[in-house]
Amino acid sequence: MRDQLVNPASLSRQLHGWRGPDGEPAYRRLSEALKLLILDGRLSLNARLPGERRLAETLGVSRITVSAALDRLRAEGFVVSRTGSGSLTALPTSAASRPVRLDGPMQGDDTPGVIDMATASMPADEQVHAAYARALEALPAHLPGRGYEPVGIEALRRVVAERYGAEGLPTAADQIVVTAGALGALAILLRATTRPGDRVVVEHPGYPHALDALVQAGLDLTPVAMTPQGWDMDGMLAAIARVRPRLIYLIGAHQNPTGHVLSAEDEAAIAAAAARVGALLVLDDTLRELWFDRPPPPPVGHGPHVVRLGSTSKPYWGGLRVGWLRAHADVIDMVIRRRPSLDLGVPVMEQLAAAVLLSGDPAPLDARRRAIARQEAHLRARLAEALPDWKTRRPEGGLSLWVELPRADSTRLALAAPDHGVRIAPGVRFGINGAYERFLRLPFSRHEADLDRAVAGLAAAWNRLDRRAPRKVTVRADVEPVI
Repeated sequence: MRDQLVNPASLSRQLHGWRGPDGEPAYRRLSEALKLLILDGRLSLNARLPGERRLAETLGVSRITVSAALDRLRAEGFVVSRTGSGSLTALPTSAASRPVRLDGPMQGDDTPGVIDMATASMPADEQVHAAYARALEALPAHLPGRGYEPVGIEALRRVVAERYGAEGLPTAADQIVVTAGALGALAILLRATTRPGDRVVVEHPGYPHALDALVQAGLDLTPVAMTPQGWDMDGMLAAIARVRPRLIYLIGAHQNPTGHVLSAEDEAAIAAAAARVGALLVLDDTLRELWFDRPPPPPVGHGPHVVRLGSTSKPYWGGLRVGWLRAHADVIDMVIRRRPSLDLGVPVMEQLAAAVLLSGDPAPLDARRRAIARQEAHLRARLAEALPDWKTRRPEGGLSLWVELPRADSTRLALAAPDHGVRIAPGVRFGINGAYERFLRLPFSRHEADLDRAVAGLAAAWNRLDRRAPRKVTVRADVEPVI
């Protein structure tokens, strides 16, 4: 596969905010910023970086700075050099030496002494353990079969269908396909229903891994910015009518990262607009169960063009990678036909455990809702005390706060925070083309003691950041500038 040449101007835009405070080596901050782009996936692997001279000119620094930054990345395994090909992005080959990502569920174990505030997920409780025990008891009945379940086991599909029916959306088990998480459902759906170049309307900010999946499928994204109150319905409906997309992707209940909930009226209006232009409306219900005071409105968007995604990962445990999609028979048929190119089904044991959880006693999930509501209030109170200039609002549910900073410094803060015992995902991770540098997402899915430590670390990191904008300097090739 041919390597991809990184455009210098595009790279410069993605590196916005990389410069550190006075006295801190510029090459170190540049290497850390480039590392963050690689770990985030904003720089693809095996991408060919611009030459040192070209990159130095674009960034307005000396070639010495760029050379030192690349040398540091080579030493850590994030850049490799090949004769005739220049410097290519990579990941360290040694798992022991590989730094942890700053976003998403790919981190692995927590680094000792560092609070992971980049991942919005909860640990498993006794209910999950009990579900696996019951699944193990039920497993022998499935062992004589082939073990391949391209649509999922009947027991789980029936339980999921019944839950939709209880919410007022009559559903048959044949309308459910079990997948490896909601993200797996989205990947299969995109493979089955879209082609590169198709247009997609998305909310903005959005869930980064879903945005990545859409981009990597070669789709043309039209983001519609959300307001502090929620979805900009005028902008959303106008974009759908103007763009005439193939697909619309929304997280309607406890939107990630803002926590907003789409009203029944707005959901119906978007579903009607999608029908008028022949678009698939994909509603991601992954966080739907995690409400505080009241459940979200019942699902009202319906019709053969509406697809709903769900998962056990957020309400129960991230390690239980069981999701599903609910769709019309025609969409189900396309999904089943295209699925074998991605996977051959979800492990039966996990499906049995998910069926137990979804059909079991609701009391443990109610207790989890009360716990995350307390943790959300605790985090907001601690932020108000330690960082009063940071703006927060109470979401209606979900697992995170969407925090507005007083200045556009979330990337610099993400780079500095691990030195103070905290790992965070910068706001740009939830936007397109470098948007949301003035925001960051902070999960409240951890216990109060961890949240206290995280806020203290963030306050220390924030207070160290240089509050002055970088000065414009005239750069000579042989002189290291003072930034």
